[in-house]
This record gives sequence, structure tokens and C-alpha cells, in this order.
Amino acid sequence: MPITPATAPHGSSEDTAEAILLELVDENGVTIGTEEKLAAHQPPGRLHRAFSVFLFDERGRLLLQQRALGKYHSPGVWSNTCCGHPYPGEAPFTAAARRTHEELGVSPSLLAAAGTVRYNHPDPASGLVEQEYNHLFVGLVQAAPAPDPEEVAGTVFVTADELAERHARDPFSAWFMTVLDAARPAIRELTGPTAGW
Repeated sequence: MPITPATAPHGSSEDTAEAILLELVDENGVTIGTEEKLAAHQPPGRLHRAFSVFLFDERGRLLLQQRALGKYHSPGVWSNTCCGHPYPGEAPFTAAARRTHEELGVSPSLLAAAGTVRYNHPDPASGLVEQEYNHLFVGLVQAAPAPDPEEVAGTVFVTADELAERHARDPFSAWFMTVLDAARPAIRELTGPTAGW
């Protein structure tokens, strides 16, 4: 698995009044157009490019984030370290590094591609639909998170056992287990056999 230092320009993408466009793709992940973000998530959903990041500390613990309560989609639920959508034409790796810094105030010390997964997950609370072709990334983080409160309500590092307990107790994003399971082979390669992932 190739591992590359994560370097990307860091500027906020959420502070403009312009419409945020997502990259629409076909079932093979080939770009076929663009759509405004909220419109792409209206039922039945338009298949679009997304990314999910899983960052671990030196002890093999996964950094989870609780989504901010003010988010229109899946507010207050726990999810993987960072997830989002590349700008049209933006490389998923670049988008993953950019949004991790914007949301959590950290840059991964290592970040590696971990495959893709395609899913269709309706969100019962909002009525929105996650119809995504998702690029997965795993990596390491060495700095303490400094989350943007408009994006993130809380963070926690968890072992595999602690995640199982928390997942049974607390609300998680509809897509969390799908992306986690798809990333597990790369996570195990990154964290080693004793971490329990």
C-alpha cells in the first residue's frame, strides 16, 4: 500500500455563499456532470463522488468525530474521522487532506488510498439520501485535533473494542459501518495485527 505525506493547501470551503457543486459519476466512478450539493442528496439521490478518512494515533486508536448539531445532514451523530466531497475536478486525495485540516485542524502525517465503495444509504432523520461512490483513505495523525465547532461537536480516539461499545450505545452516521468495513483491510495493514481492527 503506497503511503504519501499529505500536503494540500488549506482554505475553508464552507465560508462562501456560492452553491457547492458535487461531481456526479456513473457506476464505474467516471465523471458525468455536476449537481448542487443539497439537490444531489434529495431522494432518490444522484450518484456522486465522495471520500472517507480514517486516521489512527500511534496506539492504533481510531479518531472519531461527532458531527456538529447545526449540520443539515446527519447532525450530532458519530462518524469516521472525516468525510466529504471533492470539488469538481479535485483529486479525492487532495480533498481528503484539505477537509481533514478544515474540520479538525490537523494534517495527517501519513495518508494512503484504501479503495472505493459504492452505497445507497437513506438518512431516516433528514430524509436525504447518500448515493455515493466513496474513495477511502487511511492514515496516521500525530497532532491533537482542534475542531471547527461549526463542523464538529466532539472527537474521541477509540480502540476496536471501545468502538463496538460506542456503536451499540450512540447514534452513528448511516454510512459509517459500510465505509469502515470496506476500509478494514487497509486499516489492518496500517495498524498491525495486535490493534484488533
